[in-house]
Amino acid sequence: MTISARTVKELRDRTGAGMMDCKRALTETGGDIDAAIAYLREKGLAGAAKKAGRVAAEGLVGVFPPTGGTSAVIVELNCETDFVAKTDEFGKVLESIGRTLLEQGPAEGDGDSVAELEVAPGRTVSAALTEAIASIGENIALRRFCRLEADGGRVGGYVHAGGKIGVLVDVRGATEDDDALVRSLAMQVAAATPRYVRREDVPADEVAREREIYRAQAAASGKPEKILDRIADGKLEKYYREICLLEQDYVRDPDITVAELLERSGAEAGRTLEVVRFVRYQLGEGIERKVSNLAEEVAEQIAKGS
Repeated sequence: MTISARTVKELRDRTGAGMMDCKRALTETGGDIDAAIAYLREKGLAGAAKKAGRVAAEGLVGVFPPTGGTSAVIVELNCETDFVAKTDEFGKVLESIGRTLLEQGPAEGDGDSVAELEVAPGRTVSAALTEAIASIGENIALRRFCRLEADGGRVGGYVHAGGKIGVLVDVRGATEDDDALVRSLAMQVAAATPRYVRREDVPADEVAREREIYRAQAAASGKPEKILDRIADGKLEKYYREICLLEQDYVRDPDITVAELLERSGAEAGRTLEVVRFVRYQLGEGIERKVSNLAEEVAEQIAKGS
């Protein structure tokens, strides 16, 4: 039977459930709104959409498969509290979505871009999230994901601090024998927070801006005009060593750089090893968190009750 958009909207307004869930409920109940409401309540879906508007800045960053391989995906799944993030149920939702995104869908995106992707026959990503919201009682959102396919090498993954930071690194020329090295590079990215692989990747406008800042700082400190450029260039070299992975000191052996590590390891293995790209997610970065005020919350509840 055909379910009208008006009927779907009415059911959404009365239950707060998602559009697809409302449409499914009406289809299952022959268009009977009261029966559809009962259906949604039985499934625990009524009211789930109301939670979906709340700020979700906690959660987990996951990498699948955890050991990397010829391809891997990194996923950030958010919830409202750290308590929920540590539950088995939340972890299973993350793994279900992560395993799905490893095999299908776009290489990069967010929850909206894969809402209709099936995590199991007849069960979409959107439905899985809605069910989790209803079951757990918090807003849960697939914030972002990125899948890397090895460019003639291996993709390594690393998750730090119980899911607070996750990293993928694509190393061309690497084989399975190099998996420990590739993983150590992912650990380097997690710890040292580079923004680019090499200095050539840094945008020209960023380089010009930094150089001008360093030059102005030197001038303000009273340095002679004739040495301002030399001072700025020196500081720019230090800047490259901070933000470019290949120029960073290797965290496990600060006496060598990451570039030197790759050169040495490649020579020993008889092949050239090259970092193609990396992806680093830090949980909740860029999300504006709600700052709770207990006194205000209590006052608000009292006002509502009066």
